[in-house]
Amino acid sequence: MSAVRVLPAGPGALLVELPSGEAAEAFHAELLRRRADGTLPAVREVVPGATTVLLDGIEPRAAGGLARRLTSWEIPPPRRDAGAAVEIPVVYDGPDLADTARAWGVGVAEVPRIHAGTEFRVAFCGFAPGFGYLTGLPAHLRVPRRATPRTRVPAGAVALAGPYTGVYPRPSPGGWQLIGRMPGPEALWDPGREPAALLGPGARVRFLVVEDAR
Repeated sequence: MSAVRVLPAGPGALLVELPSGEAAEAFHAELLRRRADGTLPAVREVVPGATTVLLDGIEPRAAGGLARRLTSWEIPPPRRDAGAAVEIPVVYDGPDLADTARAWGVGVAEVPRIHAGTEFRVAFCGFAPGFGYLTGLPAHLRVPRRATPRTRVPAGAVALAGPYTGVYPRPSPGGWQLIGRMPGPEALWDPGREPAALLGPGARVRFLVVEDAR
């Protein structure tokens, strides 16, 4: 793997910069594999990002040697989670449904069929507790963020932006295109559950078309 940069990110932390999201996903999977095998020095947290992976809680004396070794790893393609997909019900009635259909060059009724017919994968988490950045849409179906963000997006909104799909776990500002809503979005984040997040990095996700039950 080329173009890997490892930067200090504070005491006992390293930030690994990768050339692409695919490379970051593969690197994250390799870190988890080596930690499970007991061949990775003690690292408290491994946190994937769009094109980075943060390693935190490293024994300070081990950080320098680990940083040098990380740049020399041979990274295999990421292993896909073979477990059951997390299924998220969606009522496809978002305010940006028509704009998304226009951008995709299809009828409005086709958007739910295409979106729910795609298998997604959680690339990384962030923005808010329980929010996963899901990849899987073909490149020609990517849509831009809204020119003017909304000051309030409701919890459960199912949204698109660039290569990602996401579901807002709580009300917040947001600039993604809203195509539907998940009934019962509180399932996305439950601090009393282990793990608290329904969607973790690497998880497979499928959306299910449901009718409005309100």
